[in-house]
Amino acid sequence: MPAQIKFGTDGWRAIIAKDFTVENVLRVTEATAKWLLSKEKKPSICLGHDCRFAGEMFAESAAKVLCKHGIKTYLAKGFVSTPMISLGTQRLNCHVGIIITASHNPPSYNGYKLKGSYGGPLIPAQVTEVENLIEDFSSTDIDSLSLDDYVKQGLLEYVDLEKMYIDHVKANFDLAAIQKSGLRLAYDAMYGAGQNVIRKILPDAVLLHCEDNPGFKGQAPEPIHKNLTEFSQLIKESKNIDSGLVTDGDADRIGFYDGAGNFIDSHHIILLLIHYLVKYKGMKGKVVIAFSTTPRVIKLCKHYGLEVEVVKIGFKYICEIMLNEDVLLGGEESGGIAIKGHIPERDGIWMGLVLWEFMAKSGKTLNELINEVYAITGSFAFERSDLHIKEEIKQKVLKNCSSGAYQAFGKYKVSRVEDIDGYKYFFENGDWLMIRASGTEPVLRTYAESSSREEAFSILKAGEQTLTS
Repeated sequence: MPAQIKFGTDGWRAIIAKDFTVENVLRVTEATAKWLLSKEKKPSICLGHDCRFAGEMFAESAAKVLCKHGIKTYLAKGFVSTPMISLGTQRLNCHVGIIITASHNPPSYNGYKLKGSYGGPLIPAQVTEVENLIEDFSSTDIDSLSLDDYVKQGLLEYVDLEKMYIDHVKANFDLAAIQKSGLRLAYDAMYGAGQNVIRKILPDAVLLHCEDNPGFKGQAPEPIHKNLTEFSQLIKESKNIDSGLVTDGDADRIGFYDGAGNFIDSHHIILLLIHYLVKYKGMKGKVVIAFSTTPRVIKLCKHYGLEVEVVKIGFKYICEIMLNEDVLLGGEESGGIAIKGHIPERDGIWMGLVLWEFMAKSGKTLNELINEVYAITGSFAFERSDLHIKEEIKQKVLKNCSSGAYQAFGKYKVSRVEDIDGYKYFFENGDWLMIRASGTEPVLRTYAESSSREEAFSILKAGEQTLTS
């Protein structure tokens, strides 16, 4: 039986050589080609791959399928980030973008993301249309096809998307102000596709893991603190680094550190960005956040008179609203954030540069800026724990959640529940615990917010004990 190919929260992902094979990449690409040909007379696609194992082979295989179907294909030179593909799709007036990436997943995975002409995730209804066209077997003999022949025919064109992206950054940021500010900045690429950008635009930055390593040294390239202890230690030991930026495998997610090596989670980043864009830059617009994001965003937006919408988890839902409404910022707990003035796409490097520009132009430390936000929202701490449990236990937990079985987690009594996407249990003092099953991995994700890290960890521990007992 051929493997069933399903697109999850953000694309199709599978283990390399098990289900992520050339054959299955051909099947998905044939479906994408058929779908696009049903929509456009002279279609074009922007295509690339990130730093993962065999990315070039998979991308070239996809290119052969597209060209065979008569689709003009712009193929990126070397590895690229997801934001580079999205920007390239928009700038080259392509109808679709494809990037071979598994984002932050473990090194054994690769994946396939689809982008729309506007430079953001293809909207869910269209992804479903593509998915429904996937055949059981590929009809393409790629060994009989030549990329050189397609170049001669004008169907295939190689493009430098990294240069395009860097030029776009230079046109939109006051890099001179950042460089002249005296700020000492550090960047950890996690061996991912953003590794060349900071080196080229901020040559004085301290760099870590900015070299090619398709296995990511055995570490999932997800920018969360437990994966970044080496970077945190680098900042602590240097004693003169003011801030650190981290991006994931395809550089669309952000991780951030203060000058003491403390991790700044995406909730605080979202709040800082809204604060900067509204108070310091005078911008307005709607704020769209995923369900797992802190409710303090709603409090800050109320302070500034901004409309807020909470959506299901998956940036594609945020992007769909960004295409139809005036959105200032769209953000997720997982570190995927987009802002007005750029493409409707998550971009870790872009968000990091906004924060560094904020620090440079305000002359304030990151913690001073966070305290400005706290003056409006109150201080808080957020922590997350991924529970790797057996499938039967996971299903039992989800059944208990849906039936309202959980009235308390240890000493924490539930006062109300929200279930937009997963289950968010609020306690009487406003603290909360959220439970959600991963869409791509055998994992149950738990999230907690409280007044301190210790209390947030206490909530997570109580949650784990209740869920696994």
